[in-house]
Amino acid sequence: MLSSPSADTDDETYSTWDVAAHGPEPRPPWVVTALAAHDTDLGVLKTGKEADVHLINRAVPQGPSMLAAAKRYRTSDHRLFHRDAGYTDGRRTRRTRDTRAMARRTEYGRDLLAAQWATAEFAALSTLWSAGAPVPYPIQQHGTEVLLEFIGSEDGAAAPRLAQLRPSAGELPGLFDQCVEAMRTLARLGFAHGDLSAYNVLVNEGRIVLIDLPQIVDVVVNPQGPWYLQRDCENLCSWFRRRGLESAEYEHLFGDLVAEAVARW
Repeated sequence: MLSSPSADTDDETYSTWDVAAHGPEPRPPWVVTALAAHDTDLGVLKTGKEADVHLINRAVPQGPSMLAAAKRYRTSDHRLFHRDAGYTDGRRTRRTRDTRAMARRTEYGRDLLAAQWATAEFAALSTLWSAGAPVPYPIQQHGTEVLLEFIGSEDGAAAPRLAQLRPSAGELPGLFDQCVEAMRTLARLGFAHGDLSAYNVLVNEGRIVLIDLPQIVDVVVNPQGPWYLQRDCENLCSWFRRRGLESAEYEHLFGDLVAEAVARW
């Protein structure tokens, strides 16, 4: 459920479309790009250690509107960055000063990390959406905020996570096949989700959508890439096996995905 917007913030602001980085084209027709649009914060969809997700209504007065999910990475005073090192191995910044600041977790370095993770997620979603992966459309990035397609109903009810569902025996194979195909799409591009579980998969009207991708890992470039991919496979297959899908075997899936990723090179 949504929580109420904070009382000490302005709940409505002008659209930041003109100063933001935009998502890939062809752009879905529902995206509101008019500079006259206003963004209204309708409340918090999810809170996390690294970011909070707000439900936003972007609307032109007496004109078109859209619901969107605004993922706002935390500032240096509140963000933990407790698991950066393994995921970011292989990522580089051109400025030595910035690299040192991020490694030492200074206030400046933590601010850089917040922006880096927002940029990483926006770039990953743009690549994956263009490749046909089941991910939210990345509408825009402005600083440490990534504005995403809202996955849910028109009344603002978010789609449930796979972990919240109790699929029937007849529904399990189809959901598993969709997850596997999504992982194959990532692997063909050389990627592993990096933190995949039933909590990072939405199910909207029977279709799965992968979310939470700032930690996406290059399976070949990152020395720990194969380990992250194996963990993704184990997490996903274990969830389905616990619910009775005996065909969800992670060893077989892991081997197939490694072959997909390596074939890219």
